Amino acid sequence: MLFANGVWRKDFFLPQEKIFLLEKNPWMFSSETLMSVCQMISRLRPPASKLAFIRKFLKSLITKQPRDLLLVIGTGVSAAVAPGIPALCSWRSCIEAVIEAAEQLEVLHPGDVAEFRKKVIKDRDLLVVAHDLIRKMSPRTGDTKPNFFQDCLMEVFDNLEQHIQNPVVLQSILRLMERGTMVLTTNYDNLLEIFGYQQGKPMESLDLKDKDKVLQWARGHIKYGVLHNHGLYTDPCGMVLDPSGYKDVTQDPEVMEVIQNLYQTKSFLVLGCGETLCDQIFQALFLYTVKNKVDLEHYMLVLKENEDHFFKLQADMLLHGIKVVSYGDCFIQFPEYVQDLTTQICKHRSPGMHNQAPVEKKPEQLNPVQLSELELHVWTVLKGN
Repeated sequence: MLFANGVWRKDFFLPQEKIFLLEKNPWMFSSETLMSVCQMISRLRPPASKLAFIRKFLKSLITKQPRDLLLVIGTGVSAAVAPGIPALCSWRSCIEAVIEAAEQLEVLHPGDVAEFRKKVIKDRDLLVVAHDLIRKMSPRTGDTKPNFFQDCLMEVFDNLEQHIQNPVVLQSILRLMERGTMVLTTNYDNLLEIFGYQQGKPMESLDLKDKDKVLQWARGHIKYGVLHNHGLYTDPCGMVLDPSGYKDVTQDPEVMEVIQNLYQTKSFLVLGCGETLCDQIFQALFLYTVKNKVDLEHYMLVLKENEDHFFKLQADMLLHGIKVVSYGDCFIQFPEYVQDLTTQICKHRSPGMHNQAPVEKKPEQLNPVQLSELELHVWTVLKGN
C-alpha cells in the first residue's frame, strides 16, 4: 500500500501501477501525501544538467571488453583523488614541494633552494631539474644511496591514505581491473594501491627493474598489479627520470618484446596524463620502437581548454594510432566522465556471460518524462487545495 493509517510510507518506492493511479486520480490523496510524493520525485529525478546534456562516448571504445584495455594513469588521477596534496597535481608541483621540504628539513643550502626555484619556473625540461635536484641531495661520489631526496619525498607524500577525498576515479579503475584491465602508471605515488587494499584487493606495486614481476604482469598473471614505469616514491633510489636509467630493460629483448606486444594487442586508455607522449620513458618503451602505429587504436582523455589546440592534438595523435577525447572543459568533470565511461564499458557482457539472467531494473529508475507528468498532476492538485 502507498500509505497505512493515513501516513505516507516514505520508504516505499512507487511501482508503475501506483504511478498510473496517482497520475489519473491524484485527488484520492491528501495534501500531506502529495507533498511527500513531490519530495520523493525530487530525489528520483536526475540533476538538471544530466537531463539537458546527454554525454556521448566513442562506440569503438565503450564496446571493448575490459580485458582488452590497458590504463595509463597520470597525475590527473592523483589530483582528482587527493586535491589536498599539491605535489600530486603535476611534475612542477611535485618538484616545488620537494624543494620546500628540503628547505624545511635543512638538507639543501639556501642558495641552492633559491636556484632550483628559479629553474622550476624557467626551465621547460623538468626531468633535468628533478635529476639535478636528486644529485644535489646525494653523495658526491655519484651514488644514489643514501640521500636526502628520499626523506624529502617521504615528507611530501606523508600519510597519503588520509588525503583521499574523492575516490570515484579509483573505484572506476578497480572496477575495470576486476574485469581484467591492466594498469600502468607514470605516477610516483601509490594511491591506487592504498585504496585497493582498503577495498580488500591484493594490490601489488611493480617496478620495471624487476624483470620476473614485469614478465608476469605483462602476461596477465598479476591481476591487481600496478606497473610504475618511473618507480615509486617509497623507493626513491629506484626512481627513473630518463631512459638511461632503464638500459637493462630497453636492452633486454625478452622484456621489450613482451611490453611492446601489449601496445600492439591492447588498447591503451590514457587517463590524467596529457603529456604522456612527451614522456621519454614512454617514448623509449612504445612510441619509438613499435612500428605501424597508425594500425593501432589507443585513446587519451584530455581537458579541452582551447578548441584550436584540442583539434590539432586530435589530428597529430591519430598519426600515432591514438584517438584524443575530451572529458570536458573543466577538470572537475574528469571524475564523473571516467565513472560514466567505466559504466558504459562494463555494461557490455564479456564472453561466457551470455547465459546469465538479465539485470532486473530497479523500480526507482523512473523515466524522467513520467516523473515530470506525475509532478505536474501532483502540483495541480496541491494548488487546487
